[in-house]
Amino acid sequence: MKFRFLFVFLLVSTCSVLTCSAANAATSTILVFGDSLSAAYGIPREQGWVNLLQQRLQKQAANIQVVNASISGETTAGGVSRIEAALKQHQPQLVIIELGANDGLQGLPLSNMQNNLKTMITKSQQYKAKVMLIGMMIPPNYGMQYTQEFKVTYEKLAKQYQLALVPFLLDGVAGKPALNIDDGLHPNVQGQPIVFENVWKVLEPNLIKLGLIHSSK
Repeated sequence: MKFRFLFVFLLVSTCSVLTCSAANAATSTILVFGDSLSAAYGIPREQGWVNLLQQRLQKQAANIQVVNASISGETTAGGVSRIEAALKQHQPQLVIIELGANDGLQGLPLSNMQNNLKTMITKSQQYKAKVMLIGMMIPPNYGMQYTQEFKVTYEKLAKQYQLALVPFLLDGVAGKPALNIDDGLHPNVQGQPIVFENVWKVLEPNLIKLGLIHSSK
C-alpha cells in the first residue's frame, strides 16, 4: 500500500513539474512598443506587421507570444509614461521599441527624443529584457540638419547600448503610393509584408541567440 501511495505521489509530482515547465515555456513574450506604424493604422489590425510576426513565430515557436502595446499618435514622451506598466504587466524577454516618428514630424527637440528613448531602453533592461530598436527617417521639413540628426539618434543609441537596430522600418515602402494608404505615411496591406521582412531579418538572428527559436536554415 505504501509503495502504491509513493508511486502515485511521484506520478503526480512529475506531472506537476511537466505542467509547470510547459507553462513557463508558454510565457516567452515579445513586447512591441510603438506608434501607428506598429498599430496597423488605417488597415485591419490583423494585417499589420506585428501580427505577421506572430504568425511567423507560430510556425517556428508556438511558445512565444507577441504583445502589441503600440498606440497611434504616440511620441517618445508618451512611451516613457507607459512603458513601466507594460513591462510590469507582460514581463517580456524582448522589447522592440518603435517610437520617434511623431517626435520628428512635430519637430520636437531631438535631445528630448534621445533621452526618452534612453529611458525606455534602460527601464526595459532593468526588467531583464533584451531591447531591439527600430530606426526611422523623416522628410526634410525642418531642414537637412534636423533630418540627419534624427536618423543618427537611433544609430548612436544602438551603439551606446549595443542593441540590434533596424535601420529604417519603412525601407522599400516609404514614398511608394501603391504600398501606402491615402495619407502617404502609413503602409497599406500590400506594404506590411515588406515592413515585416525589414524587422524579421534583424530580429530572427537575435531570437536565435536568445534561444527563443531555432535556425530555419
